[in-house]
Amino acid sequence: MARQPRVIVAVVTFQSAPHLPDFLAALPAGLAGVASWQLIVADNASTDGTVALARRLAPDAVVVELGANLGYSAGVNAALRAVPSADAVLVLNPDIRLRPRSVALLLAALREPGVGITVPRLIDEHGDTAPSLRRAPSVLRALGEAVLGGRRAGRFELLGEVVRDPDRYEVAGTAAWASGAAMMIARRCFDAVGPWDESFFLYAEETEFALRAADAGFTLRYVPEAVAVHIGGEAHESPELWSLLMANRVRLFSRRHGPWRTAAFRGALVLNEAVRAAGSRTHRAGLRALLPPLAQPPTRSLS
Repeated sequence: MARQPRVIVAVVTFQSAPHLPDFLAALPAGLAGVASWQLIVADNASTDGTVALARRLAPDAVVVELGANLGYSAGVNAALRAVPSADAVLVLNPDIRLRPRSVALLLAALREPGVGITVPRLIDEHGDTAPSLRRAPSVLRALGEAVLGGRRAGRFELLGEVVRDPDRYEVAGTAAWASGAAMMIARRCFDAVGPWDESFFLYAEETEFALRAADAGFTLRYVPEAVAVHIGGEAHESPELWSLLMANRVRLFSRRHGPWRTAAFRGALVLNEAVRAAGSRTHRAGLRALLPPLAQPPTRSLS
C-alpha cells in the first residue's frame, strides 16, 4: 500500500481574528480524503487576538509566531520549516473557505509528472468564478491592459496578463502563475526551487515563486473541480496596498529583464494608472508609486 502524503496546511495570518472561525470550520470538509495533514498558523505579530483564537479553536495546530510583521513569504517559509518532512504544502489566506474534498483533488493533480504547483478554482461569496489565472508579465500585455482595459485584454493571449476567458476556467490546464491565496506546492518543487522570496513583503511573491518554478521545469496546473471561496480583494480598494502592488510588479519584472524592457513595462503601467487616475484614489496612488525614481515602499501591513 502506498504511503499517504503528509500535507502542511499553512495559513499566514495578520489581524485575522474575524476570518479564522469560518476558515477553520471549512477545513475538515475541504480536507476530506486526505489521510495525514497538519495545520500550521504562521502569524505576523497580530494584535487582535489571532494567536489566542487559533490556539483555542484549533488546539492541534502548530502556531508559529514570527515576532514581527515580516510578510506573506516569511510566513510560508516559516510553516515549511515547522514540518520539514511534509510532502506538500497548501498555502492559504485566512479569508479562504475550502469546499469539500478540494485538497484531495489538488493533491491528486500534484502527482502528475512535471507538476510542481496546483491551484483551485476561486469563487467569490456570490459563487462567481474569480479570474485567478495569470500569464507571464510582458510589455505587450501591460500595454494591452492599459489601452483596452483588463477585461477586454485578458481575453487575448498576447494582450492581457489576467486570464479573462470564462471558458478557460471550466477545464483543467496550466498557467504561468496564479493567485497565491490558495496554492499547493510539492515538496520536490520547494527542494529544487528554494523558499519564497521574503524581499517581496506582500504582492508578487507568488508570481516570483511560480516563475522560478517554471524556470526549474515545474508546471502549475489549474484544477477546476477543486473549489475555494475567496473573500479578498482589498488591494483594489486600498491606495496603500495598490501602490505596493504596482511597485512590486516593476521590481519583479526588472529581475527577469533588462533595463530597457523594464522601462517600457513601467511606462505601460504608468499609462494604465494615468488613464484611470482622475476618478480613483487607488490609481492615483499607483501612479505615484510608478513615477521615477521608483520609491522603495515603506513596510506595509499584511492583510
